[in-house]
Amino acid sequence: MSVRPRSGVEIPELTARVARASNPKGTAAMWVRDRLDGLWSDEDFVAWYPRDGRAGISPAQLATVSVLQFLHNLSDRQAAEAVCCRIDFKYALGLELDDPGFHHSVLGDFRERLAREGRADALLDLALERLKAAGLVRERGRQRTDSTRILSAARVLTRLELVLETVRAAVEEVARTAPEVLDGLVTAEWGERYGRQVRMCSQPSRPVSRLTQAGLDAHALLTAVGAQTPWCQAGRQVRVLRQVLLQQFYTDAGDRLRPRDEKAGLPPAGRRIQSPYDTDARYVSRNDTKWTGYLAHVTETCDDEGTNVITDVATLVSAGDIKALPGIHQRLAHRRLLPAQHLVDAGYTSAVAIDDTARAHNTELVGPLAARGPNRHRKQQTGFAREDFAIDFDHRTVTCPNGKVTANWVQAPAMAPYLVARFHKNHCAPCPDRSRCTSGASPRTINFLPRHLHQIQAKNRADQHDPAWLRLYHSRSGVEGTVNEIVNGHRMRRCRYHQTAKVHLQHVLTAIAINIQRLSEQDPETSAYRPRPPTAFQQYLQQREFPRPMWWRQGK
Repeated sequence: MSVRPRSGVEIPELTARVARASNPKGTAAMWVRDRLDGLWSDEDFVAWYPRDGRAGISPAQLATVSVLQFLHNLSDRQAAEAVCCRIDFKYALGLELDDPGFHHSVLGDFRERLAREGRADALLDLALERLKAAGLVRERGRQRTDSTRILSAARVLTRLELVLETVRAAVEEVARTAPEVLDGLVTAEWGERYGRQVRMCSQPSRPVSRLTQAGLDAHALLTAVGAQTPWCQAGRQVRVLRQVLLQQFYTDAGDRLRPRDEKAGLPPAGRRIQSPYDTDARYVSRNDTKWTGYLAHVTETCDDEGTNVITDVATLVSAGDIKALPGIHQRLAHRRLLPAQHLVDAGYTSAVAIDDTARAHNTELVGPLAARGPNRHRKQQTGFAREDFAIDFDHRTVTCPNGKVTANWVQAPAMAPYLVARFHKNHCAPCPDRSRCTSGASPRTINFLPRHLHQIQAKNRADQHDPAWLRLYHSRSGVEGTVNEIVNGHRMRRCRYHQTAKVHLQHVLTAIAINIQRLSEQDPETSAYRPRPPTAFQQYLQQREFPRPMWWRQGK
């Protein structure tokens, strides 16, 4: 299938007349065509299709339908019906009123194409480029980022269910592709164990023996498949079964297959496969919240004027927010949308991150620095914490609160970039405040950052008491409303699809849909929207110059 670019496609006269007559105030779909002349053109997708073959449906139209689908929370079948029946959809796509549209399966095939080779981010790049050209988003403003949990589309399985279902999925795949492999291997007991989808009660009978039997079946199946097919040519479910077998079982000294435990090297929960159908999803534990799935990081503009526009979406398995920050800045730099100030919470900040962001992108990372590790004295507010020690970088000495000085200053590679200063036992043993400083038998050890990072850390903690800094950082809290809009208003809490690439595509299409919805409702050129007037009490507060909370849809 190839692309035949259609440049300068006009809206049919009858479609335009009927759409404007039936929707005098316009809709989000009509705004895309009137204000932006569409988010994409067919020329943007030429590189994603082969050069020869039968001409397919316009990819620019399919991309627009995919965004409108997520804007209105439609299934593929409902989206195809909307193209056939809704006038504003035909207006946005430039179709005749009697155009029958296309079959709903085309949308699934198009998503498969979009989920490859980072094309989802490229789709967002193109959409933001159109918004920049229209003056709706600009570089070097203020942006903010937050993350939220995303639940996997796969069912949460216990360990026994995981192994049984993985064996069943592999058996189904082998039965479709090479049924002769199962001859002489499958018995009536296999039919009882793997003949239907695995669903168990909360307390199944004989869990250990059934788990061991499933491991033996998996080993036998893999041996039979490996005897006829190289592993590189094996099916996907067979390769997943091999990984699950390695993660969940081991061979003891007597050459017997046994389930792994902590002593036998059971992999951490965050690295184990949780489902044979979504092998990218991982078990995540964060801030007393536990789930199986992903983390979505959302970045949006938050300037004092203009509409907030989502500029980046990242879908990751890792639970660490700070690991997502370099990728966010790299993509924003590629889109030429780097902010002058980037507002984040403590999960994204560190002295190193603040320094690297300023050096690499000339961006100020605004956010509180979390304390490194649980310090007993800091937590109980008793005794001497690290902040009570004076550090002299010029003379490479550290002075304790009682005046003892140590020059034992070393760089520990295992603790980089932190430096380590150790006091001598002659300093700590006779000290009357020893119990307030250290509880162990060894003398006190102080870990601290190099000078330039130490200064960044000290400045950040001093700024947190500055009212101007607090007013600036208060703007970050608005991103929580955006996260709530995404996960509740557009059903992004649970994935629609399996695998990270498709999940990320869902998030990108949702972000573009939210941008369209926001801009179409607040653009005075094409919308009848007017800011909500303040209430009587809000007018009272405004007259007496009291601060009042603002909603993002409300007038300033």
